[in-house]
This record gives sequence, C-alpha cells and structure tokens, in this order.
Amino acid sequence: MRPPPHILVVNGIKVRRPVFLLGAPHSGADLLARALKRSPGFHLTMGRQSVAHVVHAFARRPSIARSSGAVRVMRDSLAESWQVLPGSCGHCPLPCREAGGVTGSGPCVSTAAVTRFGDASPDLLYSAEVLLQAFPDARFVQLIRDGRDVTADMVNDPDCLAWFKPSMLSDDTEFPNAFLGVNRDEHRDRWKSMPTAGKCALRWRSAVRLSATLRRDLPTDQLLTLRYEDLALSPGETLTSLSSFLETRVSKVSMYGMRVPEVGSWRARLRSADRELVEKVAREELTRLGYQ
Repeated sequence: MRPPPHILVVNGIKVRRPVFLLGAPHSGADLLARALKRSPGFHLTMGRQSVAHVVHAFARRPSIARSSGAVRVMRDSLAESWQVLPGSCGHCPLPCREAGGVTGSGPCVSTAAVTRFGDASPDLLYSAEVLLQAFPDARFVQLIRDGRDVTADMVNDPDCLAWFKPSMLSDDTEFPNAFLGVNRDEHRDRWKSMPTAGKCALRWRSAVRLSATLRRDLPTDQLLTLRYEDLALSPGETLTSLSSFLETRVSKVSMYGMRVPEVGSWRARLRSADRELVEKVAREELTRLGYQ
C-alpha cells in the first residue's frame, strides 16, 4: 500500500510533490538549482549538513539505504533542512545563499511564500530509491553530462578528490559500490592504483548507470532527464521544458550572464595521458545507455 502523499509538514506547510535534482558530480544540478531557488514559491536547499551526512552514509554503505529505518532518516533530515528558522536557514552554505540571491544573515525565503520544497544536494542521486519511498509523489530531474567534461572538473575539485584516498576502500566496504564506481572486491587493488582521472571516470560511469535505471523505471510524469549540453547552449529551451514538467514558472534570469563550464573543454583540460582512458569510458558508456 502506497503511503499518503502528505507525509511531512514543514513550517505548517504540507510537503507535496517535492523536487529533487540528481546527477553525477559537476553535471550541472547546481545550475538548475540556481534557477529553481529563484522561482516563485520554491524553497530549495543545497548541501545542508543534515542531508549531506545521510546522503553520504547511504552512498558509502548501500545496505543502510535498504534498512527499514532509511525512509524515516531521510524524511527527518530533509524536514530539518527545509525548516525556515534564523538558526538553520540563516546559516545556509554560501553557494546555496548565493544561488538564491540572498544577502544578510536572515532566512533565505519567507515561509508565507513557500508552496513547494526541493533539494539539490551533491550526491543526492545515490539516495534516489529512498527518496521515492519517502515521497512517492516526488518529481525527479536528472542531468546527464559528457563524462570527459565531468572528469576534467572533478580532477580540479578538492572535495571530489578527497573521496579517492586509498583508505576509502577499507575492509568493511560494500560491493558493488556505485559511489566509488567499484563493482567487485577483486577490483579493490586495481582501483587503488588507477590514475585520478580514471577514478573520476568510474564514478561518473556508475552515476550515469543509476540515472539510466531511473529513466527505465520511473514514469515520464515523475522523471525528467536533461542534457547538460542543452542547458549550457540553450538555457531558455531547457528551462521551458523544466517549467512544463514541474507545472510552475522556472526562473530563466539567473541562468544568463553566468560563467557556465564550456562544453568540450576537456580537450584542453585533461592531461594527454588521461584523455584516452577517460574518452574510451565516456564514449562507450553514453552510447551503450542511449544518451548519444
């Protein structure tokens, strides 16, 4: 039996059809979040600690996400994140506040204006199954970006590289591990000796496979798949599609005048020693899954 759609109340507001933005690291979810944060009625959070701790626990130990208490933990973490209080909203991560055009230290949104909630925390993709159980009427928007460009961005991001320390694959690591892109225990030593760009490409590949599974399993009225390249080159058309899918007006103003990572910049940014490996993984995976 499916749970009722109104399963969470935040600041006296029933959470209906929350929106979750999903994608591999550096796939552009933050750009869509910037647009949604400035759309009428939306309270969308990005990277709040209450959500980040849960998301990364589920990502690193998939069995936790399959436990009986996972749905409640996720629901509680989002309820905390979505509370509009000076002590919570006033201390948003800086990128979150900047995306909403917020200055000062007060709340980033007025509770009187909130009609819908959403989250675009990094690595939220790995909790998609739990989110669907927690919010059966949720709407998901996922972005797919060329893995070569993703890798070029990841190798220059200290936060991403912090996950690639050899110690991350400890004796209690669970396999398959989509978060790190390692499928079997016997691949542990091979992963540890791989170049950083290769580890980035594997993590991207796992994320794209998760995205393909969602696209296969969820109905079209619940999941929208967008290409980063379309968002970067034709933001107006992409946001029009998003507005139609979410049945709300999504702000386009925030997307113009921004410095958006250039499509195809991996050619100049990846070291020659890494290009062949990354290009092979990315090209074959996108073709296999029908994204190009």
